[in-house]
Amino acid sequence: MTFESNPILDKLPSHLKQYIKPQNYEDYTAIDQAVWRYVMRKNVDYLSRVAHNSYLDGLKKTGISVDHIPNMYGMNRILKEIGWAAVAVDGFIPPSAFMEFQAYNVLVIAGDIRQLEHIEYTPAPDIIHEGAGHAPIIANPEYAEYLRRFGEIGSKAISNTKDYELYEAVRHLSIIKEAPGTPQDTIDKAEAKIEALQENMGEPSEIALIRNLHWWTVEYGLIGSQEAPKIYGAGLLSSIGESAWCMTDKVQKVPYSIEAAHTSFDITKPQPQLFVTPDFAYLSEVLEEFANTMALRKGGLNGVKKVIASKDLCTVELSTGLQISGSFTEVIENQNLPVYISTKGLTALSYREKELVGHSTKHHVDGFGSPIGKLKGINLAIEDMSPRDLKAYNIYEGETIVLEFVGDIKVSGDIITGTRNLRGEIILITFQNCTVTHGKRVLFEPSNGLYHMAVGEKIVAAYNGPADLCSFDLVTHKISSTTIKPTISPARKKLQQLYQQIREFREGTNTTISRNKVFQEVKENYPDDWLLSVELYELAKNNNDVEFAEAILAHLQEVKQQQPFLGHLIDDGIDLVNAVGAVS
Repeated sequence: MTFESNPILDKLPSHLKQYIKPQNYEDYTAIDQAVWRYVMRKNVDYLSRVAHNSYLDGLKKTGISVDHIPNMYGMNRILKEIGWAAVAVDGFIPPSAFMEFQAYNVLVIAGDIRQLEHIEYTPAPDIIHEGAGHAPIIANPEYAEYLRRFGEIGSKAISNTKDYELYEAVRHLSIIKEAPGTPQDTIDKAEAKIEALQENMGEPSEIALIRNLHWWTVEYGLIGSQEAPKIYGAGLLSSIGESAWCMTDKVQKVPYSIEAAHTSFDITKPQPQLFVTPDFAYLSEVLEEFANTMALRKGGLNGVKKVIASKDLCTVELSTGLQISGSFTEVIENQNLPVYISTKGLTALSYREKELVGHSTKHHVDGFGSPIGKLKGINLAIEDMSPRDLKAYNIYEGETIVLEFVGDIKVSGDIITGTRNLRGEIILITFQNCTVTHGKRVLFEPSNGLYHMAVGEKIVAAYNGPADLCSFDLVTHKISSTTIKPTISPARKKLQQLYQQIREFREGTNTTISRNKVFQEVKENYPDDWLLSVELYELAKNNNDVEFAEAILAHLQEVKQQQPFLGHLIDDGIDLVNAVGAVS
């Protein structure tokens, strides 16, 4: 166990726990703490006017402090009061896993924090984005339920191989952009790769579409009227640049609808348009509308084709409730209906998300195949036959029979037994000496052993992942790249010490420190640093040390002249200090 658990986290399956990493709170430097404090002071000051009213309430309810990076364990003690928990992870994790965490009421928080150089925005997930963006809004019960339901539905969305390639490319870009010293041409190549992938994704998968919905609501959502919307999306709440940008006329405000699922986004650029939902309840309406388009609810031939295209572990559910989980490789169709489906490799059979005894991956090592539909010339489907009907058609233990299905699928052999569900309905028939053919093609022959034929007239659902999480070993997570921890130079370590001294002075744990001496060292050895000078200005102003405050302002003016791109950050920091009733 690399993390402190609690009743909510105890319910997580092991394949999700593999993504959790320790927060290692002691690794946050005083510079990291100063970055958190600056962003939070600026955000709370600005967002108190433009964010949904749940935001400020949520900061209090979730125990998120303006002055300190949140400790995951402390957050969990408070989050459990609203039925949630939080865990630390290493940057981006696969979308389906991210959503599945949400389904368990667990907030995924990237433990790293953005560099001072990227204080306004980073494409990498970080604790500012997750902790200060996502966490406060989940204190709103209606929104929290939307998030949980989104995770529940989103984790069942079917992906394709290109989705995972794009995920890996985005993860790689987020890592190298946040790593100090990455050459610009390396970043340019990574961005070009993402652009090329996005332009050649083909027909968007379910995971791609629902990821769009997630982006335009959970990450970049606005709420209220189009004329005067409020912010609730975590991407906006955690970005001091975009939260202001999004309120300008340069960003188009569009009424939220299911069209958002078909609106792509570019993670590397500010968003040119945003969707506005009238209220949180409407988010759930659109989510259910989208879910009605998914193979999870539609099943059918198209659903089978989606799970085949995914080349991943998926589940197909039949109208009897029998669930087949594995890697689907083929569907034989007739008149736009599936008449035979098959998997390759490890396969498990379940009923109501519980694996059937005797039908684990150990019993179906080489795959599984079965006809779907009705028998030729018989209107009554096998699943609808009473025991008397079954006997009349010789579908009975000990009988040798030939079953001809619509679509030219033939099953012939000796019936050994039938497996029934709790309602007494037959869901599986087991044969020996069995041959299964499609026309002249042999699909199964007696030498293969016992043949287990699924019973089901229709495919009612198809979705990502196994029916029973215990059927497969899902602890196989391997990330191709991990976040890069910068090498800290002696000069940087010294700067961290200076930040730490001022932090201790402000918090009253060491008031013997000479602030003037620290200021002189910053001027001489760190002329490009601006944030520590803003913090020194705050202390001078609060101490009514007018001469010292003016000297710091003069220095900050020099920094602005040398680095004009820092001007607005410096000015905002000064304004926060000067503002009456500034957050402290």
